[in-house]
Amino acid sequence: RLRSAPVTVRFVTNTTKESKRDLLERLAGLGFDIAEHEIFTSLTAARNLLEQQQVRPLLLVDDRALPDFTGIGTDNPNAVVVGLAPEHFHYEMMNRAFR
Repeated sequence: RLRSAPVTVRFVTNTTKESKRDLLERLAGLGFDIAEHEIFTSLTAARNLLEQQQVRPLLLVDDRALPDFTGIGTDNPNAVVVGLAPEHFHYEMMNRAFR
């Protein structure tokens, strides 16, 4: 019904553990008729902010989320993006983030 109505359809989530592409595949597997541009995640919001502010992040996100940051410069970081990534929360990485 929504597809035939004069409204924009978006699928919104706050997940930070998987990329849009992975989420799309999972939703399609559940039978959702959905396009990648219809998905908006917290990673999408983070990427948009990084681009607007023109900063270079240290990405403390799950490795499966990294594709959502393709093309974003991360050399000599001047910002930190934190997602659900327990494997990256260790002394060395936290020390890098605080610096």
